[in-house]
Amino acid sequence: MIDIKFLRENPDLIRQSQKGRGEDPKLVDRVINADELRREAIVKFEALRAEQNIFSKSVGSAKSDEKTRLLEEGKKLSLAVKKAEQSKTQAETDAHELLLLLSNILDPAAPIGGEADFKVLEHVGTPRDFSKDSFTPKDHMELGKLLGAIDTERGAKVSGARFYYLTGVGALLEFALVNYAISSAMKSGFIPVIPPVLVKPPAMEGTGFLGQAAENVFHLEEDDFYLVGTSEVPLAAFHMDEILNSEKLPLRYAGYSTCFRREAGSYGKDTRGIIRVHQFDKVEMFTFCKPEDADAEHQRLLQWEKDFLNAMEIPYRVIDVASGDLGSSATRKFDCEAWIPTQNAYREVTSTSNCLEFQARRLNIRMKDGQNTKPVATLNGTLVAIPRMIVAILENHQNADGTVNIPLSLQPFLGMKRFELV
Repeated sequence: MIDIKFLRENPDLIRQSQKGRGEDPKLVDRVINADELRREAIVKFEALRAEQNIFSKSVGSAKSDEKTRLLEEGKKLSLAVKKAEQSKTQAETDAHELLLLLSNILDPAAPIGGEADFKVLEHVGTPRDFSKDSFTPKDHMELGKLLGAIDTERGAKVSGARFYYLTGVGALLEFALVNYAISSAMKSGFIPVIPPVLVKPPAMEGTGFLGQAAENVFHLEEDDFYLVGTSEVPLAAFHMDEILNSEKLPLRYAGYSTCFRREAGSYGKDTRGIIRVHQFDKVEMFTFCKPEDADAEHQRLLQWEKDFLNAMEIPYRVIDVASGDLGSSATRKFDCEAWIPTQNAYREVTSTSNCLEFQARRLNIRMKDGQNTKPVATLNGTLVAIPRMIVAILENHQNADGTVNIPLSLQPFLGMKRFELV
């Protein structure tokens, strides 16, 4: 949520940010108008309540005949105060709900444009030339069958499209990836967390996932729970309504959880395989820090993601995501995209977003800084999204016979150097 005082003083900046995101800049004016009505309603209510307090004292000192008249006037004044309070409450609700519709303010360095207008920051590694090895690479689904690692047919039979089983070495590879990710995160000072994956509406709304991302969220209406699409949600809400000690910041958490996404609007995209699915496991990094340290922390999260990909021995590129493709909470976002040989393309496998104080205001997470309290900054970053990392490993490290070499970093967790055919 944007600081309303900052919005009043910098409306043009917010309008420009809305425009850069491809969102309605007129919403800024609606928020300003609603805020003015809110403040007017508060002034009216407080004036009537002050009048009521003074009036009550005069009733106490009045004589019997006059007191009867004053009591009747008091009833009218009490009714006016009650109506003013109701108007104030409604005006506050209206202003708050409109303010929640505004996305975070864009970082001036973020590229402006739509999904295709990202900026490539760097390429790491060189895509493998399979012609030098004299064979055409198989895709991850064919490899998954040969290795007994992936079963989408039975996944569809049991749960429908975009579901799958990881079996045999596929399941072992997930465990290895998770163990390597958590051990790496702990070495960097992260606290490992296994969070709940069912959350209440305030947690989902507070992190910004009930706005533009709502169509991709699974909602259990009978119980009013949401299935999280990322452990960012329960990790962000972990300190909801708390005041943190600024001397103990940054607080870093690494959450392992199952994630659920509707994949609305993705009809026809990545229907083959496990790149775009409804359920997957992920290790997510999350940081609470001082706002002035957020930019540097964002670079650290990106570097930890790059370190992980380097350890998987996979070619990748880093992109600066364009404004129109940012989530509503992010002021800036970097993606790491792994090279997928059979698609002849780079595909997103990790991302990291700087949300500054936007989520913390919505979740009421503050820090004690001297005599003052103020919102903290929050940042998130995917360390490993299991299915896509499995795709990248299988396709990049395959051999002509369908066996797959295991990256050196994962061999201690698997006790083998290669996945053999079943």
